[in-house]
Amino acid sequence: MAEDRQDKALRLADEILKLSQSTLMIKLRFLDMALSRFRLTPREGVLGTDGRAFCYDPWRVLEMYRANRYDVNRLTLHSLVHCIAGHMFTDPAVDRRLWDLACDMAAENVVLELDVSAEEAPERSGKMTELRRFSGKNGLLTAPRIYARLRSAQPGETRLRELETLFRRDDHTLWYQTAGRLLTGEEPEEQEGDEPNGRVPELRTAAADEVLPLNEEEENRRFWKYVAERIQTDLETTSVKYGAMAGTLLQNLREVNREHHDYADFLRRFAVSGETMKLDTDEFDYIYYTYGLTLFGNMPLIEPLEYRDTKRIKEFVIAIDTSGSVKGELVQRFVEKTYSVLMQQESFFTKINLHIIQCDAVVQEDKKITDREGFEEYLKTMQIRGLGGTDYRPVFEYVDGLIRAGEFTNLKGLIYFTDGFGRFPAKQPDYTTAFVFLNDELANPQVPVWAIRLVLQSDEI
Repeated sequence: MAEDRQDKALRLADEILKLSQSTLMIKLRFLDMALSRFRLTPREGVLGTDGRAFCYDPWRVLEMYRANRYDVNRLTLHSLVHCIAGHMFTDPAVDRRLWDLACDMAAENVVLELDVSAEEAPERSGKMTELRRFSGKNGLLTAPRIYARLRSAQPGETRLRELETLFRRDDHTLWYQTAGRLLTGEEPEEQEGDEPNGRVPELRTAAADEVLPLNEEEENRRFWKYVAERIQTDLETTSVKYGAMAGTLLQNLREVNREHHDYADFLRRFAVSGETMKLDTDEFDYIYYTYGLTLFGNMPLIEPLEYRDTKRIKEFVIAIDTSGSVKGELVQRFVEKTYSVLMQQESFFTKINLHIIQCDAVVQEDKKITDREGFEEYLKTMQIRGLGGTDYRPVFEYVDGLIRAGEFTNLKGLIYFTDGFGRFPAKQPDYTTAFVFLNDELANPQVPVWAIRLVLQSDEI
């Protein structure tokens, strides 16, 4: 009798979830590929996805359907947004509780916009009120941005529970049970729901009760990356008819799909070769060295080189847009981050020729730095000068003048930190130029064909 009851619950829950998927497929055709990924897999006590299957407890699905049958549609869409936005593919060191909440808030923001149910969610008003508090000046609500604001605000326990109750729909336990962490032997911090010994229970796939291999985990990540790019293209072209209906989802997709760069690798573009006083073990042949000692006693046939050819930064320019549209605190953080990267990479020669130029519509300041101590002193005393309009041309004219005066002998490059609104020089300079844009609006700042473009968000610096 108990088995018949369980089988009936399983069958009904499966039908409800399939109906939910079909409803979304009909109403939101651009989600077809994403929906086809989900394999419905019964699993006691779980209601969530690992990106490959949707695991569900039949009794929880039936309880949700009985309370509000449209909530199952919202649940499916909520979990789907997690996958499309890559919420589960995060840094293992993230604060799980705040990250889970941020992801739920970002997902619900999309669900509220795309909701295809016949009736409005009863908690819609409360969610919209809370989301507006986190939207910031540009209204962009993605999980990383909400997470940063939660980290900054540090809400108390009561406030956290209030937000979690309002926005949570599914479980995220499967997100953190990745094969990579299991196979490398890393032990994450003990979280509520973990096994007593602190290790996360093994992640098991829906089709086979086996640990998910590393290559399948990478395939999972790449699949959802591909889906996100495809949906974005679809919404911007053939499915443009959805218009404002999918605007929030499109914002999240643009954030997910934008180019990400390693700032340290970016700075290496401006490295130049030079000799440093350091033993070059790569060019040293121990065979001839030991043979000489054997043949002549204490006289080796070859000595190790006392210098080596390395790539380090010797001459370059950091230009800073100090117009009124660029915040001084972000300028300070950018210079500090640049210094931090250079120090971590040991990219400085003993003596350097670095010019930090502040400019709005005219050059406001040129600070020459020749060593590490000078850079550190500049960071302590740095003041933003200008706050007028924006024109990039004066910096290039000024640097060209320095070159003609013999200030630079081998200027490798110029990095221009700006918000993207200014006039560019018409002629390509003789040195590599990179524009680092601070852009929180996800616009697409254009640069001349001869320049390198790098877009950073404020939370990345």
